[in-house]
Amino acid sequence: MSHIAIARVHNGQEDAPSFLDDLKALTSQIRDRAFSIFEKRGTGEGDALDDWLQAERDLTCATESDLVEKDGEFRLSVSVPGFAEKDLKVTALPDGLVVSAESKHRHEKDEGSVHFCEFSEKQLFRRFDLPKAIDVDKVTAHLDKGILRVTAARAKEALTAGAAA
Repeated sequence: MSHIAIARVHNGQEDAPSFLDDLKALTSQIRDRAFSIFEKRGTGEGDALDDWLQAERDLTCATESDLVEKDGEFRLSVSVPGFAEKDLKVTALPDGLVVSAESKHRHEKDEGSVHFCEFSEKQLFRRFDLPKAIDVDKVTAHLDKGILRVTAARAKEALTAGAAA
């Protein structure tokens, strides 16, 4: 079982987390890919949304996930097959969790003749909004058999507010 480092963003923190830069870069890549698709099909009008969605499918991967709340903590499970511990980034925000990853697949010239390859470079970027605030200092994550498991303790204010309700 591999442990994943957590980037923690506290309330009022002025430093922009690196995932915002990653999201901007991903959006730019999707925009460029969508424009390339648009050009290849002859630049006809009316299919811009389809071009954008195809570009997203080409560059990102959708993953299954679930979020369970039990005993004062949230437990997030995200399917991340093909991603290694070093590929994954988890960012804890006071009101959510961000999971991002990037996989690269390349063939070296000394590997021999590649007859086909269905592997591609993919990016994962998911933000999970949580129904209650969390304590960003009490978040852990580990990777086990292709499943990323993130545990986040609810913030004390959220626990006392939940008990009063």
